[in-house]
This record gives sequence, structure tokens and C-alpha cells, in this order.
Amino acid sequence: MNGLVQGLGVTLKSMVSKKVTTSYPDEPIVMPDRFRGIQHFIPDLCIVCNQCARICPTDCITLTGKPNPDPAKKGKVIDTFDINFEICILCDLCTEVCPTEAIVMTNHFELSAFSRDDLFKDVQWLTDNNTLVRQDNNNIGAPAKGGAK
Repeated sequence: MNGLVQGLGVTLKSMVSKKVTTSYPDEPIVMPDRFRGIQHFIPDLCIVCNQCARICPTDCITLTGKPNPDPAKKGKVIDTFDINFEICILCDLCTEVCPTEAIVMTNHFELSAFSRDDLFKDVQWLTDNNTLVRQDNNNIGAPAKGGAK
């Protein structure tokens, strides 16, 4: 009998207390500062050094370049940049090693899909993924520089 009264007391207490859940699709979730979300890519800054593809522990990054068509400029220009989010672990190593900060992490985390083929993202999708781009540790939510709006 004592256990029943205690159980009813817990139930009544939880019924009148403040709810801690959020209405997720209607209210956006505020992520912490150190949250690692989906990458944003700025192709104008990429020098095709392949450091991001080399350091990736899951080999989910494919990066190819071609010689610069402008003979006055040296180096390469980006041809393809693809990430397979089916195996990407969002470890942030590709953004840490990039010398020009062409890859930055965002607070965007919604990447569900019905097909595995939809998780293979190309340079156009990664460039357009500028929602909640993190420019530095103090400025979260600023739009990306050079990205589509």
C-alpha cells in the first residue's frame, strides 16, 4: 500500500511540474558551441591540396582538381569535391587540416534520407549548405562567406 501511495505521489508531482521537452519541428534546437554538424564547402578558397581527403579516417571525401585554365595563375582549380555522408563520422579532422579554411563545420544536422544514394553529396550541395555556418567559435549562425544564400 505504501508503494502505491509513493507512486501516485511521483505521478502527481510530474503532472504539475514544468515540461522540459521541445516541439522539435516547430522550434529549432539550439546546439552547443562545440557541436559538429554537416560540413560547408567554399570552392573559391580550395587550393586542391588533398589534405582533407588524406586525413579522413573513413575515406569518405573525394577531391579532384585540374590545372588552372588561366595561364597567369598557378596551381589547380577544384573539379570535384564529394562527401559520402553514409560513412562520414563528422570528426572535424577535414576542417582542422584545411590550410585555407575552405571546409567549415555547421550546426546543420538534419540529413535523413530514404535512400543511401541521397547521402552522397557533391560540391554544389556542400556549397549551398550554409545554414548556421560557424565562422569562428564566437560567431555561430552567421551566413557563409562566398556561399549561396
